[in-house]
Amino acid sequence: MPECVPMRCPVCRRVHVYTAPAYPCVCGAPVAPRLDPATEPAVAEHRAWDDEWLTVACAACGRPGHWPHPELGCPCGTVLRVPVAGQRPEDTAAGPGPVMAAPADPLTGPAGGTPEPGDAPGPAGRRAPFRPHAVRTARDAVTTAALYLRWLGYADIRRADQRPPSGIGLAARGLLAQVDPSVRPAAPRDVECLWLTAMTESAQCVYFSLAGYTDAARSGAGALGIALFTLDPAGAPQPVNDAAGTLHATGAPRPGSRARDRRG
Repeated sequence: MPECVPMRCPVCRRVHVYTAPAYPCVCGAPVAPRLDPATEPAVAEHRAWDDEWLTVACAACGRPGHWPHPELGCPCGTVLRVPVAGQRPEDTAAGPGPVMAAPADPLTGPAGGTPEPGDAPGPAGRRAPFRPHAVRTARDAVTTAALYLRWLGYADIRRADQRPPSGIGLAARGLLAQVDPSVRPAAPRDVECLWLTAMTESAQCVYFSLAGYTDAARSGAGALGIALFTLDPAGAPQPVNDAAGTLHATGAPRPGSRARDRRG
């Protein structure tokens, strides 16, 4: 069962009760980092991609995996990096292990370079089949989502400027996406927070979840026009609602299409 620890914001001194998120190991067992209640949380100011990840071994099979570093957003606007017990600084980077033997930058593709010809997007209806990327860790899920968005036709995919309450945020021109690799189904609050953030940037929003969605989350996403996808272990995103099905079939909007739609 995920542990709960009290966390005091060093800026406003509010005390929060934080629950460590659990992620699915390749063996199926939930994996959660062991928190350090004796250490004060630090303010997350300067970000680097490798600093976003921890190496945590599964208690069931011992397999190491790479998972998002736990963070907590305080109502005062401060983002707190939750301390993890026994975590050395060098462990936050992608280290060696049987799960991610040659970790890739999720935003540049499996080999850290340009996508292969079969992955390149083309006109709607004539794209080559999407090549799945097996999902064994949270980092795999982000890689799969980034490759899929590129396959749809979105360019310049990057990490979102504003981190979502859970999971990892990705952004592209006119798009905001959230990748949720946790073992709990996404709730209405998760999809609504993504929609609200996307509204401030006048962007379309897409949600990827490993564990699926509650009925209420699906209903809310349908009303808001949020495209919902699930990620299966084979790494093939599956549309969950009509908005996702349409996006999968038509691909990313062409430049200028939104402007024409508004004029029409």
